[in-house]
Amino acid sequence: MKALKYILFLILIFIIGLTIYIAVQPNSFEVKRSRIIDAPVEVVYNNVIDFKNWETWSPWVEKDPETMITLDEQTKDIGGSFSWTDSDGKGSITTTQTSAFSSIDQKLQFGDYPSSDIHWEFAPSAENKTEVSWIMNSGNIPFMFKAYAIFSGGFDKMIGPDFERGLEKLDNAVVASMQVYSIKVDGITQYGGGFYLYNTASAKMDNFEIIMQNMLSKVNTYVQENNITTAGPPFILYHKWDEENNAVMFSCCVPTTNKVITTENDILTGQLAPFKAIKTTLRGDYGNLKEAWQTTMDYIPKNGLIVQEQGPMLEVYVSNPTKTPNPANLITEIYLAVE
Repeated sequence: MKALKYILFLILIFIIGLTIYIAVQPNSFEVKRSRIIDAPVEVVYNNVIDFKNWETWSPWVEKDPETMITLDEQTKDIGGSFSWTDSDGKGSITTTQTSAFSSIDQKLQFGDYPSSDIHWEFAPSAENKTEVSWIMNSGNIPFMFKAYAIFSGGFDKMIGPDFERGLEKLDNAVVASMQVYSIKVDGITQYGGGFYLYNTASAKMDNFEIIMQNMLSKVNTYVQENNITTAGPPFILYHKWDEENNAVMFSCCVPTTNKVITTENDILTGQLAPFKAIKTTLRGDYGNLKEAWQTTMDYIPKNGLIVQEQGPMLEVYVSNPTKTPNPANLITEIYLAVE
């Protein structure tokens, strides 16, 4: 009997000591994980700021597929929120403050427990890469949370691996979102023609893109410096596309409302007559243009059409890539003259 009392006394002392140890642990914690994602900062930020995207890369949904997510009417920007119910209970998160393409602050709530703060940081890292930091902290940790953390190895060990997995899944989701594209042959149309400013060159297909970008930039610069009114988006006029010899001849063009007499020897004025064309629209990265052209060429004989010999072949860049960070949102139109 004395032995039993002694054992119970030791257990009581242990419990009291453990309780005191837990109670004196810090009432705050911070967990931070970072990852460099191969995407522009705007694309990464736009994914995180909208809770509609979170289910795709949430590490906790991956752990518990039975999680029930409820999206609120507003899911993005300040005031955006969503809630969930999983095997551990109910929770919600709300965006409280933002700095466009730089940071996001959110409030995380589990049941009736004190809330925690979530902070995101987005920083450009090298060309078209983004360093993303996901941070969670709290200054008012309930006793039971502290106890659970102690037996789990600490908050960093509890939460850190989930943040790492979440950032990995976010990386995959963002990169995949930039690779989405579609090609649609819109059918026969009438291209209106008109005046344009241009320069012309020949290039090997291997370095065509770099040369084309430099040339088109020169025409755009000339237009801007001389306050010339444009009549639409810039386009490439292909004169010859010779895959066998790995060569292409083309002009970089900016349409104008009127005929412009230029003062530069390498910036010329041209005019396209209206022509009947097959139109194809590519929505997505320019790397898919070859497939878009091939789709157009395949469409022509299947539909009893004939390409107009020496007729215009245009690639119209409807979207401005400097203002469209996600290449999946780029729009390019192809016009191929037919008889």
